[in-house]
Amino acid sequence: MTESSEWLIYRGAGEPHDGMSRLPPPPPWRDFAGRDAARDGDGDGSQDRRLGAHRHLAELHRPGAEELEMINAALYLRRPLLVTGSPGAGKSTLAHSVAYELGLGDVLRWSIVSRSTLQDGLYHYDAIARLQDVQIAAQGGYGAAAGSPGAVEAIGSYIRLGPLGTALLPSDTPRVLLIDELDKSDIDLPNDLLNVLEEGEFEIPELERLADRLPDGEAEVLTADGTKVRVRDGRVRCRAFPFVVLTSNGERDFPAPLMRRCIHLELGRPDHNRLATFVRAHLGDEAARAGDDLIGRFLERSRSELLAADQLLNAIYLTDAAAPPSRDRLADLLIQRLDRPR
Repeated sequence: MTESSEWLIYRGAGEPHDGMSRLPPPPPWRDFAGRDAARDGDGDGSQDRRLGAHRHLAELHRPGAEELEMINAALYLRRPLLVTGSPGAGKSTLAHSVAYELGLGDVLRWSIVSRSTLQDGLYHYDAIARLQDVQIAAQGGYGAAAGSPGAVEAIGSYIRLGPLGTALLPSDTPRVLLIDELDKSDIDLPNDLLNVLEEGEFEIPELERLADRLPDGEAEVLTADGTKVRVRDGRVRCRAFPFVVLTSNGERDFPAPLMRRCIHLELGRPDHNRLATFVRAHLGDEAARAGDDLIGRFLERSRSELLAADQLLNAIYLTDAAAPPSRDRLADLLIQRLDRPR
């Protein structure tokens, strides 16, 4: 094997070899084994390494003057903050930074896709599972004894609040909710959000119908982050309005009623310092220093091309971990423009 191909794991030669033994550890954001270790070991209790990187980035995040003013405006006015900007501008980091600095706990995240509905964000009722459990209990002769699946008291076991529903639970301090990439939703979701964001409450009809048959009108349900809470009279109503960050990559316009209810912050292209902070949070100081030239080239290209900071992160990690001889060429292959001209 020549020196120029030493970094290659798969050689395309059609001959089996032990190249996998030379594969370096995965990037932190793709370390699935590390994710399990963080859950079971002495980690910080985060769900995965990616969340840990978000927290570290939140520690290092230094907002500009306009960003700082608009975040505080949203806090004072108890209004959602709509953050728009290109990929990698730091939109989601903003939510983690606020939660970290103000001690508001883990960020609740609702990642939007084209099929997302308001119901997904509020709660899910598993009627099929309840029916199956009732049938199994009946076959076992349990009937509708208290605590059995057929009992009214058990209905809360089949309800799980979504990220938005969890954020609206009554508490003395607000939760932070990140509604990520709202511009990916179908045309109805932004309008469907209006009433809930305005009123800060919603109903769970499955519990409302049975409220007079539940002990004290309460049912115990599961939250999006896995804890059990009691909901009274089938209604969730916040005391402290959550700090809601809605992000958009600018792929579509939003209706005026939503814009009227939000504080709008437009983030510009990240500068060298912000990108270096991004790399440092994920890969460490040494990788940030080694990749300084790639950061500069990334910024220069981003003046005329649509690029994402994740591409830069991939390029710096790979060129550092694999040390290929054609470093610049490989970096250019990984950082391809996302708005290819037709």
